[in-house]
Amino acid sequence: MAFGIKRVDVVAWKQKIDQGQIAFLTHYWLDDRFPGCKTVTKVGCKDLRRLSEWGKKYGLKKSGFITGRMAILILIF
Repeated sequence: MAFGIKRVDVVAWKQKIDQGQIAFLTHYWLDDRFPGCKTVTKVGCKDLRRLSEWGKKYGLKKSGFITGRMAILILIF
C-alpha cells in the first residue's frame, strides 16, 4: 500500500520521464512480503538502455517493468 505521496508529485515525476530524464520518486509503502521495509523509490526513464546503464553503475540488477511510455526500476528500502 502506497501513501504519503501527492498526485502533483506523481505528475511531475512522469513529466521528467517524458523529457528524457532519469527521475526519482520516493514514498512510504507497506507490503507484508517485505517486512521492515517502509519506503520505496521508483526510478523511471523513457530510455530503457540509459536506465539499465544507470543501474549497473550502482550495482543494481536489471529489473522492473516497462509501461507504454517509460521504464521503471523499483528500489525497496
